[in-house]
Amino acid sequence: MLGERNRLPFGRLGHEPGLMQLVNYYRGADKLCRKASLVKIIKTSPELKDSCNWFPESYIIYPTNLNTPVAPASNGIGHMKSNPKTDEREVFLASYNSRKESGEGTVWIAKSSAGAKGAGILISHDANELLEFIDNQGQVHVIQKYLEKPLLLEPGHRKFDIRSWVLVDHQYNIYLYREGVLRTSSEPYNSSDLQDMTSHLTNHCIQEEHSQNYGRYEEGNEMFFDEFRQYLLSTHSVAMETSILPQIKHIIRSCLTCIEPAISTKHLSYQSFQLFGFDFMLDESFKVWLIEINGAPACAQKLYPELCQGIVDVAISTVFSLSADAILSSPPFSTSPSLSSNSCSSPKIRAPHHFGPFIKL
Repeated sequence: MLGERNRLPFGRLGHEPGLMQLVNYYRGADKLCRKASLVKIIKTSPELKDSCNWFPESYIIYPTNLNTPVAPASNGIGHMKSNPKTDEREVFLASYNSRKESGEGTVWIAKSSAGAKGAGILISHDANELLEFIDNQGQVHVIQKYLEKPLLLEPGHRKFDIRSWVLVDHQYNIYLYREGVLRTSSEPYNSSDLQDMTSHLTNHCIQEEHSQNYGRYEEGNEMFFDEFRQYLLSTHSVAMETSILPQIKHIIRSCLTCIEPAISTKHLSYQSFQLFGFDFMLDESFKVWLIEINGAPACAQKLYPELCQGIVDVAISTVFSLSADAILSSPPFSTSPSLSSNSCSSPKIRAPHHFGPFIKL
């Protein structure tokens, strides 16, 4: 089945008795992968709203030039549950002014909800500038508290973010790919110059296109986990396995389990699996912050062979090999349960003992 990833014709699935159908997207997973809907989930989910201290303070803002009516939020949460489109402009301004009066950090970042590759982003101290920027756009944005004191890489005093790949199989088992990558900046971090995007945004396209130092410190501005482990130990005496990875795993589990009831295909007549890209940042205290989640993540070129083979082994081969075994082991010409009209509904396939390059969470 072919289709745009956010417009797959899921209604065409599950209507062929005896045919195992597996699609590489979960219907509704875009709730996590669009910035505004992720903010809404975090603020309204009972599992997350009171314990989510790993996501920056964020507000959903609709541009005033949209014809679609929106509901103004008075408390940032109450209206969200009953109104699909809730604008948090006034709530953001209240928080902004409160922080300004108390002398707290006032740097915020506006990001397009569906933006990618660094497009539709503004970093500013000025709330009015941020809102005016959004009002001149054609789609919903998120205004988020900017992480003003990130952990920086030396040499170069540079920002970075962390990309982790996460696989969810047809039984909603969650696996973390053992390798990850730091996407690094080529320029020194300068908190006093918010206009220099190469200093603040680590997106490959921005670094490669706008920085003369692209590739100076790391090939392709990528540092892999093995090198980062050594860097943390030698520079900060911090062990990644005990200080960083447990935080990453907790955030991944929290996000994916909170939407499981809404998107799981365990009891449907077709099955899904999906690869996600979770993007994180570290602050100077080694606290992990979730930045965003990608539903169709790019991958570092050198990792493709292992990652792709791992996906096939864990999420695809196990489904079809055991389904074929069930068919072959059934008596000839008999009406096997595996060929009945319910044969595609939640097949009881045991998770493999060997997960290849993945760690089951």
